Amino acid sequence: MAGLLRWLVLVMGYACVAIGVFHFALGIDSVPGEGSAGATVDSRERYYGAIFLGYGLAWIWAARQSPIPARVVRLLAGVFLLGGVGRLLSLAVYGQPHWFQIVLTVVELALPPVYFWLSAADEKANADRPGGTPPSRTAAARPAPPAN
Repeated sequence: MAGLLRWLVLVMGYACVAIGVFHFALGIDSVPGEGSAGATVDSRERYYGAIFLGYGLAWIWAARQSPIPARVVRLLAGVFLLGGVGRLLSLAVYGQPHWFQIVLTVVELALPPVYFWLSAADEKANADRPGGTPPSRTAAARPAPPAN
């Protein structure tokens, strides 16, 4: 279970970084149907691309922890789910977007429950281990504070 969670968290991180770089580099040309939107939308698209890149880096950071912090995974998955809810709201207000946006909406609504379930199972498995949850790699790698 832990291996699957780590793999999915890492894949999500790399996918988000790639998407963020793509949108940052191409601006409105990265979005189907946005080619004539203009400078304001291009500026916003590149800004959101940078934010999405950072979001992907947060997923990658989580995947590199041992154990994977379930609270962080739930928070990141919750943000992803909120994005899908935002797309549903847009669909209700403005109607059907480009078909690819519908595909993205399905992914954004379907994946978070998988992350919630896997992170809860991994958290429980770590708590059930003798001695509890092992320290994270980052905590173990930190030097001890200087003695007074």
